[in-house]
Amino acid sequence: MDQLINTLKKIEKQNYRAYQQIKGQYDFSDFTLHIDHVQGDPYASASRLRAIRPWSVTGLSWLQEQSTAYQVGARDYIARRFAELAKQDAAISIALTGQTVIDSTAVIFTPQGVEIRLRVNLPAEGRSVLGKKSTNLLTFHLPKFIRRATIERELDLDDLKRHCQVVEDQAALRTQLAENNLVAFIGNGSVLPRVAGNCDLPMKEAVAFVAPSSLEVTLQTPNQGAIKGLGVPKGITLIVGGGFHGKSTLLSAIERSIYDHIPGDGREMIVTDCNAVKIRAEDGRCVHNLNLSNYINHLPMNKQTDNFSTQDASGSTSQAAWLQESIEAGASSILIDEDTSATNFMIRDERMQALVSKGDEPITPLVDRIGQLRDELDISTLIVMGGSGDYLDVADTVIQMSDYQPLDVTEKAQQVVVQHPSQRENESESNLATFPPRQFNCPALQALLVDGKFRVAAKGIDSLRFGKEYADLSALEQIESSSEVHAIGWLWFQFAQQPGWSQNPAKDFANLLHDEWFSAMPNYGDLAKPRVVDVLAVLNRMRKSQFKSAL
Repeated sequence: MDQLINTLKKIEKQNYRAYQQIKGQYDFSDFTLHIDHVQGDPYASASRLRAIRPWSVTGLSWLQEQSTAYQVGARDYIARRFAELAKQDAAISIALTGQTVIDSTAVIFTPQGVEIRLRVNLPAEGRSVLGKKSTNLLTFHLPKFIRRATIERELDLDDLKRHCQVVEDQAALRTQLAENNLVAFIGNGSVLPRVAGNCDLPMKEAVAFVAPSSLEVTLQTPNQGAIKGLGVPKGITLIVGGGFHGKSTLLSAIERSIYDHIPGDGREMIVTDCNAVKIRAEDGRCVHNLNLSNYINHLPMNKQTDNFSTQDASGSTSQAAWLQESIEAGASSILIDEDTSATNFMIRDERMQALVSKGDEPITPLVDRIGQLRDELDISTLIVMGGSGDYLDVADTVIQMSDYQPLDVTEKAQQVVVQHPSQRENESESNLATFPPRQFNCPALQALLVDGKFRVAAKGIDSLRFGKEYADLSALEQIESSSEVHAIGWLWFQFAQQPGWSQNPAKDFANLLHDEWFSAMPNYGDLAKPRVVDVLAVLNRMRKSQFKSAL
């Protein structure tokens, strides 16, 4: 520490770049401070630091004996506690993941101890070093925050344990979905509505969720015991109901519960199949050498769809592409909201079939393929549906939302099908074909990095910069944190080092996302473990990506 103080004294009032001299490792007796990256300018991204505190001085060594989920919860709790303390000084920050708990690098547990990864804006006057202020920041305030966030006696132990147990229970609930043939589980008493579209906090005085008895299931948790709630079964499930009764709110809670939530969020008893993917229409996106023949064929001018590419997809084409890409990436459930879908991809009613013959319509609508997805590929589908009764013919379960409460109307829906039979023709002319995964050109990523000076950066959750290119992620509603986006970029960075073509990108990315997934990445604190399906969803949206059909 003395060395750091002396260096800061020496560079007082020098040009800001003199801060580069403080890079290195410093002994603070009860923790080690690593200054890994120093910003080159007062307006550049903040400097990156790490503090490693030995287990022996924290009183928290018992955390090493807990389950993986419990430890993820503990790391998240410590990061949030550090962030709360750091509010006292705006120059110090740590990456958080909102209302969700994701395996991130803000805090990691190593054999050596608890490691906090943070960022500091080094103070300046114009472009001159403020050494005295930096000394106060780095040797007084920062150590105080580090010590208070990583020592048992300074933490609310009951609150820490509750936080970890809630995360552990959600992990336990999620592991029981497959064995109970469920896509999702919504515990009784959950609070689904949010304060606003730009605020993820639970709505106060919202109606608590209660499952109908016919769909109620009981799952077990290690800390809360038995929990009852609505089990969304595998197969084809429709969520119906009048406007403003909570259909999309229910779907939103389900789609975002691929991750765990913090205590008090209202969704901490909701879990979803971790490979559930929400798809939608996405006008203008790119598609790379994808076989769309299951859903789109015999285009005008004899254009083929078994190796389809475009830089400007239509709504129906983009949604069909997203569905096929998700299957290729390993999705086991598909989530759809009718409001954000392409109508002609979802349905062609009998009048439109009479007007435009099948020979003149290249699209096979989802309603005619959805049963095949279930029966032939074991892929479940959950759809919010308000305008097309033709889906009742194929639905296994129908849930009606009324005043934000679910009703099981499956039997009633079946009666409606009998009383009001549809006259439309099924337009699926063949079984659902399966295709080997496309191959991906890894050196093409390396070329993008070289041209873009090896820059990898998340721009919030809506954009990823990779080298000289940007990928638009605004349609990917299941990405929760910019830390996930950042991690995706660095996974690509690793991918770019591989020679030649990846024969199975999903498998190769899954291998990179092992338990110690961050070990091959930069020691940054703003990385969070993404899903393979999301890594590939972003890669499919990079306009310079190079895929090709398997040989």
